[in-house]
Amino acid sequence: MKPIPIRSGRLEAPHGFFTRVGGVSPGIYASLNGGQGSGDDRRNVAENRWRVASALNVTPENLVSVYQVHGDTALHVEGPWRGERQQADGMVTDRPGVALAILTADCAPILFEDLKAGVVGACHAGWKGAFAGIIGATVAAMVRLGAERGRISAVVGPTISQRNYEVGPEFVEQFIDEDPDLSRFFAGGEGDRAMFDLPGFCLARLREEEVEAEWTGHCTYDDAERFYSYRRATHREEPDYGRLVSAIALPPGA
Repeated sequence: MKPIPIRSGRLEAPHGFFTRVGGVSPGIYASLNGGQGSGDDRRNVAENRWRVASALNVTPENLVSVYQVHGDTALHVEGPWRGERQQADGMVTDRPGVALAILTADCAPILFEDLKAGVVGACHAGWKGAFAGIIGATVAAMVRLGAERGRISAVVGPTISQRNYEVGPEFVEQFIDEDPDLSRFFAGGEGDRAMFDLPGFCLARLREEEVEAEWTGHCTYDDAERFYSYRRATHREEPDYGRLVSAIALPPGA
């Protein structure tokens, strides 16, 4: 079976929020695990990434990813890394034939484009990165390459939804201390717990950057058949988990 990516009509560039379907990995990694840092066999991961690259019509070496650290750094990618992957959580490129790949397992993958400027971007937005500013950093990096904020389109891919994202009071306090208005992203849970709206928070950050955006509406925790989930794996006491690949490529002639 081939990979089955989720695509959005908001983006014209070759892209996909790839599900876990269509790869070669076994067991808890079944089957399209793109996680180079997972415990999966490296040969399986390499084959899975080759399948993703093929679906986007780029060479495997041009499917570029970063060592994600939940920070606010967005890098300009000009081609495959020379040596080790760079540490960052956002990437932008103006090079046709380069695909930017983000790995997630509950965090939000966000894909961006301004094809008039010939620029695409991608970022990994867990709560830490989104709170720290990775979304704005990625947009700013696109603008430095000639993109215009009002022309950028973005899509938030499959991520954990509010009904499954329980957090403690210390988590909530970090947001409220920053801005009391951020309380709107929390709903009441049991006892002193709250439920956090990560996709809603990401969309709000995108609006602050003057970027038109949407969420695909898919919850990674709810759908074990199609998505990996760090939180679900933790609740099931599984030893590891696969990583979903979300990627966008700048087409030739853009």
